[in-house]
Amino acid sequence: MSSPHGQDHWPASYPECGSNAQSPINIQTDSVTFDPELPTLQPHGYDQPGTEPLDLHNNGHTVQLSLPPTMYLEGFPQKYVAAQLHLHWGETGSLGGSEHQINSEATAAEVGETKNPAYEHILSHLHEIRNKDQKTSVPPFNVGELLPQRLDQFFRYNGSLTTPPCYQSVLWTVFNRKAQISMGQLEELQETLFSTEEEPSRPLVRNYRAPQPLNQRTVFTSFIQVGSVYTTGEMLSLGVGILVCCLCLLLAVYFIARKIRKKRLGNRKSVVFTSARATEA
Repeated sequence: MSSPHGQDHWPASYPECGSNAQSPINIQTDSVTFDPELPTLQPHGYDQPGTEPLDLHNNGHTVQLSLPPTMYLEGFPQKYVAAQLHLHWGETGSLGGSEHQINSEATAAEVGETKNPAYEHILSHLHEIRNKDQKTSVPPFNVGELLPQRLDQFFRYNGSLTTPPCYQSVLWTVFNRKAQISMGQLEELQETLFSTEEEPSRPLVRNYRAPQPLNQRTVFTSFIQVGSVYTTGEMLSLGVGILVCCLCLLLAVYFIARKIRKKRLGNRKSVVFTSARATEA
């Protein structure tokens, strides 16, 4: 990224790229602020994006899927209509590639052995858009299945676009849980696309921006993290479970103590009775 057109040189042509509320950031979980008022995000129309094909585009920087305006999200201060989604990844063989980091750790989704059918709707068409500015059509599918399973666990902060002109008008939501794809799917993403139209082709890799300073911004979280991650509901369930266990333990101690006390009283009575018989004899 040290070329004349690299990230370090963006502010020269786009001054806002050098401002103090840029994205992405490294989210330090020991410095976030829990906000119990943050509502769970609710996707609408993501499972039924319509009947029209979706445009898939290699713009030289990423692979971009255009989305219909019938898709929108609730759970924000205002209604946000979907426009497009795009992906970020590292170089071939890398398990990094995410723009945002959590505790200085970048990820490349959660790589497993099983293919993700939802992402396959995109990845299976990459060979049709290998070069910059190529486009193709993708049949409509359940876009909501691209999202993580837990939409109630996320981080929220004010930031910017991660590419020029870097406008600082983005309300970022970073999910805590990762989407899962297979290693083969990750390699397909890393090895198929090129960032140029003509030969020699330049591989399209490392298309993520480095973390930017947080400065004086606050990162809010919708969940409480204690050792491992728990939601508010899980914390409540855990607290109730601990309370029940303590109650059961107290009852057990009570009945054991009561049983021991009865046994001691019984032993005392038998000693006195024996002593009385012995005196009469």
